[in-house]
Amino acid sequence: MAEPTIEIRSLTTGYRGKNNVTVVARDISARLFGGELTCLLGPNGAGKSTLLRTLSAFLPPVSGDITVMGRNLRDYTDKELSKLIGVVLTEKTDLRNMSVEDLVGLGRSPYTGFWGTLQEHDRLIVENAIAMVGITGLRDRMIQTLSDGERQKVMIAKALAQETPVIFLDEPTAFLDYPSKVEIMQLLHRLSRTTGKTIFMSTHDLDMALQIADTIWLMDREKGVSTGTPRELADKGTLARFFVRKGISFDSENCMFRIERSE
Repeated sequence: MAEPTIEIRSLTTGYRGKNNVTVVARDISARLFGGELTCLLGPNGAGKSTLLRTLSAFLPPVSGDITVMGRNLRDYTDKELSKLIGVVLTEKTDLRNMSVEDLVGLGRSPYTGFWGTLQEHDRLIVENAIAMVGITGLRDRMIQTLSDGERQKVMIAKALAQETPVIFLDEPTAFLDYPSKVEIMQLLHRLSRTTGKTIFMSTHDLDMALQIADTIWLMDREKGVSTGTPRELADKGTLARFFVRKGISFDSENCMFRIERSE
């Protein structure tokens, strides 16, 4: 069996105040592997964003260990992390008068410095990243002229240009219409396969994640984190138990949720 890219053991996440600690989630143990798309699912307030920020080293763990590529996360320098983990956040890009090519080129900043000049090999990497997400025709467009779906592809291309083995995405399909959501999910799954990268994303698009993701992490403050393939979680009854809501039932045979009509 392949070695995990990321392994977390007995992780507790939260925020440290001056005199206290606010715990968000406790005792999380799970693994992420290269060449897989893993989706983090859970209700609002479950701690998905806090977990992503902790795995990205934006927040320190309250307790527990995070190992990335065989080394504890806390032992990496900021410069090393910039070449290890790429992050795509939920917030819309509010940049103007910058071309797609220039924004994707910022992904090379760990190697050139923020104001560094791109060398020929950097430009080739940027060009390849743009091609991989299918936006070559947009390379000269200004960011403010793009649709939300196109902007999200640009941010994914920027993460690819960063050449990290790990990419984290926080709600990458938020603000998108349904066809764009499907396109982004399919793109991320394809990229995980073709690049061998570990791609981990949080999402509220439950049914879509069950159809496309290789692995699912189900997160709840009370129930903790359950992991497995969609099929494994369906067969164990985990999905049916996890999302117990009036008017919603889980079809384990087809691995999908159904909305019950009121009479």
